[in-house]
Amino acid sequence: MTRLLLAALVAAALALTATAADPAPMPRSKVKVGEQAPDFVIKDATGKTVNLADLTAKGPVLVRLTCGCSGCDKELAYFQKLDEAYKGQGLISLYVFKEPDAKMAKYAAEKKLGVLYAVDPKGESWNTFQTKTMPTNFLIAKGGKIVSVAAGCDPSGLLANSVSDKTGKLLGVAPVDVKGGK
Repeated sequence: MTRLLLAALVAAALALTATAADPAPMPRSKVKVGEQAPDFVIKDATGKTVNLADLTAKGPVLVRLTCGCSGCDKELAYFQKLDEAYKGQGLISLYVFKEPDAKMAKYAAEKKLGVLYAVDPKGESWNTFQTKTMPTNFLIAKGGKIVSVAAGCDPSGLLANSVSDKTGKLLGVAPVDVKGGK
């Protein structure tokens, strides 16, 4: 009995030592409003490296993790209006699509995308921003602090209007009604 107890204690001590010497990595916490945006670098559609820290040094950035599905496609028009409305005040929009390059090139031409966009078919951007929801929109202030996280697909335009309101407040201008076009 004593030998069994001693063997169990030695095995437990060895297991604890192995665990302490090789701890499992702690999972990252979810990206939240009020925190600094994560380090994020991606190549745009032309192959140029885009660094989020460089963009937020110039002004506020709207990062939209999205795709070309029917819901996101319907919602795209509202976010294009949002970009057009605030671009003159310094907003930079970066859309990251989860489709392959060839499909996105055709989609971008059809939709006349006038924003900076990148393609991430493996979904690494979603991991960086700690979200699985598509689309998810991150409004980031100049300097990199996250101001708003708006997740989910809303083809009605209400979610885009909410992001527009927050963008207007962030920029110190009257919010634009992207749903109604006012």
